[in-house]
Amino acid sequence: MHFAVSGVDCPIWLPPLVAFVVSFFTSMGGVSGAFLLLPFQMSFLGFTSPAVSPTNLVYNIVSIPSGVWRYLREGRMVWPLTWVVILGTLPGVVAGGFIRLAWLPDPGPFKVFVACVLLYIGARMFWDLAKGRRKAKEPLLEGQPALCVVEHCRITSRSLCFTYAGREYACSTPMIFFLSLAVGMVGGVYGIGGGSIVAPFFVAVCGLPVHAVAGAALMGTFVTSVVGVAFYQAIAPLYSGQMAVAPDWLLGALFGLGGLGGMYCGARLQKRVKPIYIKVMLGLILLGTAAKYLVGYFMN
Repeated sequence: MHFAVSGVDCPIWLPPLVAFVVSFFTSMGGVSGAFLLLPFQMSFLGFTSPAVSPTNLVYNIVSIPSGVWRYLREGRMVWPLTWVVILGTLPGVVAGGFIRLAWLPDPGPFKVFVACVLLYIGARMFWDLAKGRRKAKEPLLEGQPALCVVEHCRITSRSLCFTYAGREYACSTPMIFFLSLAVGMVGGVYGIGGGSIVAPFFVAVCGLPVHAVAGAALMGTFVTSVVGVAFYQAIAPLYSGQMAVAPDWLLGALFGLGGLGGMYCGARLQKRVKPIYIKVMLGLILLGTAAKYLVGYFMN
């Protein structure tokens, strides 16, 4: 099948299949999987124009609601955390869109940027794993029964608190906001919504349980993806005849349909899977992809 906007030629079943497999695993950690689908589109499908970023965000819009709905149904949505993430990432994603078009329209430098983002995420995941090993004596929340729900959410200008599985957790509200602002900028450039960066940060740096923050990270990614797609679509006429900026809606929707099923299944099975297996696999994929981009760029 030929996709006119992106110029991609591939079987119609390939995007949904890839998206289902990717999102099934990544959604367990509060990540949509867009950070892996973008390298797939650039390297395997040959989609390298700036339009690949909003196309990736279309995938988020279509696929994320099923995962969010599952977390809501199970009472595992930290709403104060969700709103702080959204307020921070919204202005950041617009700024990131301008950065993408002004300074990173060429696929070469953009791949270096992508590699740096992937290196950070992969390194953060392995750091989280190493940190978890050193704290092996602490009670683990992974694999708790379905009765574990988020309760007693409180937020002030200084801190955000909630209770999960009988334990109280807290983090700094300003830190979450400014982190989300920075993540929004990166997400706007990369076309990932930012969840793949902010979710590992919540777990590794803030010490929050992955089973409780996954829904908030996905919800924040969904809202910022909507804004990001609207931004790219609105400014597309300004670049008419120069480069493709508007998303490839059909290709993004096909990825999204696969992600819709994958995220629901991943969110449903999350509590039954040990995060260490998912993080190791994702970390290896991230570092391998980043190394390929960097070596390819500097060897040319």
